[in-house]
This record gives sequence, structure tokens and C-alpha cells, in this order.
Amino acid sequence: MKQVKTEDAVGMALAHDHTQIIKDQFKGVRFPKGHIIQVEDIPILLEMGRETVFAFEIEPGMLHEDEAAAILRDICIGLNLQESDPHEGKIELFAECDGLFTIDEQKLFQLNSAEHVVISSRANNIPVKKGEKLAAMRVVPLLIEETRLLDLQREIEPPVFNILPYQEMTAAIFVTGSEILLGRIQDTFSQVVIEKLADFPVEVKNVRLVGDDMAAIKDAIIDAHEAGIDLIFCTGGMSVDPDDHTPGAIRASGANAVTYGTPVFPGAMFMLAYFEDDVVVMGLPGGVMYADKSILDLVLPRVIAGQKLSKADFVNMAIGGLLS
Repeated sequence: MKQVKTEDAVGMALAHDHTQIIKDQFKGVRFPKGHIIQVEDIPILLEMGRETVFAFEIEPGMLHEDEAAAILRDICIGLNLQESDPHEGKIELFAECDGLFTIDEQKLFQLNSAEHVVISSRANNIPVKKGEKLAAMRVVPLLIEETRLLDLQREIEPPVFNILPYQEMTAAIFVTGSEILLGRIQDTFSQVVIEKLADFPVEVKNVRLVGDDMAAIKDAIIDAHEAGIDLIFCTGGMSVDPDDHTPGAIRASGANAVTYGTPVFPGAMFMLAYFEDDVVVMGLPGGVMYADKSILDLVLPRVIAGQKLSKADFVNMAIGGLLS
């Protein structure tokens, strides 16, 4: 840092914030710390009474924080994200569309393990809306060695962040329970599922009461699969009680179970299965019906965004899986 005549400071970085006050018009930081002085800034600085400034001269091999943030952006930014301009050394990323926000957590860990690099984001695998702020990145010092950032750029293959847009799908909902089939109580479960699906480009083609008979549940699933339905939901009958037949019916339909049981509450007795053509079958436990947030809220956005979930995906839901 050194004190130089303002006219001679072009290309140097300001060492301090410079505040401007114009009566009845403006009061605030006109030039923030780290700002690279441009030719057009000189008259303004002089009008502000800055005949000299304290500034850094950027030596060869050093990067200004804005340039460093741009390298981090290039490593991080992926599908359907847009960037802000650098502001005080920070670049932010925003959603260009509705969809599922995904993070390569290993790459993000590697970046944040590098000295002086800080990158923050929203949680992994969450639904987001167009325009939402999802990540921010910067380096801590005003100036940083260029080689540090270039090494990261060589080591880490972009991107770190993506948004997967939702896919248009069709759905069928099969309501189990003899008490509902016989009219003793009203079905309230299917409406919960319909309301959850309303946030996505999913058309509900069929809602049917199928009772507790395993063959009837199985046949309904098979009929929906053969009709080209993409998402098949079976509501209720998911416990280990002998008269709860939904898990057995899903298996008997020919769908391959990924999991029966998840480390998520509400929704521990949830089942997910796939047919060979990736048609999805879900067995929904009662917790999905009464809770504002349940396992269905974690799974739906990922499935509709085209992710094929594995057993490991459900194991990883344990952290954060106690839903409030």
C-alpha cells in the first residue's frame, strides 16, 4: 500500500472505502475498498477532495478479488444458473428456472478446503424457483496469488452447481383401505398427494380406490404401468401389520424395490420402486397424509427432475431427515 497522486493511480486498487456526499442526492460508498481505479474515476475522486489516495499496486502474478471470484464462478457455475457482477469481491449465482438445485458436495468441499476460498450455498437437492439466490463465492484477501486459483481450476472439473429442470409427467394414485372402499370413511390421502403434485408439471390421470386386496393393488399398478403412467402412488397400507399389503403388491407388480424404510420422519415406512423402464412406484405411509413436510417432499422434486434414486440416496437423507 502506498499514497499516490490520484491522477497516477489508474490501474491500482483502493486500500479503503471512499464515501461521497452530495446534498439531498447521495450519501454512501462511491468507491469500495479494492476498487480498481479507472480513468473515468479520476474526476470524481478529485471532486470528492481526493488529491491523493492510498492504493495497492497489483504485482504480476497476483489477482484482484474480483478476478479471483470470476475463476471460482467458472469452476462452480453449471446448468440453468446465472451470475451476478462482482460486488466487493463477491459473485452470486441465481436460478434461471424452476427446478432441483444440485451440488457436487465433494468438489465444494475441495474448494472450501483451499486457503482463502469461501463458497456458500443453499442445501443440496432442494426445489428452487426462478430468480432465487443459490450460492455466493469470494476469496478472503483483497489480492491473492494467481497460481492458487489456477491450480484449483486444473484440479476441479466444472461444474459444482446445477439446476435440473422438472420434466412433464403423468401420475396415478391408488388409495388402499377397505374402510375407504366401502365408504365407512372418506378418502383424504389422495388430495394431499394431488396438492403436492400441483407445484410440478405433473398431470394426475387416475385416482382409484382399490381396498386392501393385494391382487387388486397389484393389478392397478400393472394397469397404470401399461397405460404409460410415469408416477404411480399407493396411499396407505405400508406398515408391517399382516393386513397391510401395499409393499407386497408393489413387489408383485414387477417393480424393483430400491428401499422399504427410510431414515426420515415422518415417512419411515416409505417405499420406492422402479420398473425396468424407470416408471416410478411409491408406497406412501400415513405420515405423508398428516404432516406438512414428510419423505414425499424430499423425494418428489428429485424424481420429477429426472434423478433415479438409489439406496445410498436414502441413507444420506438421515442428516436433516428429522423433519419439523
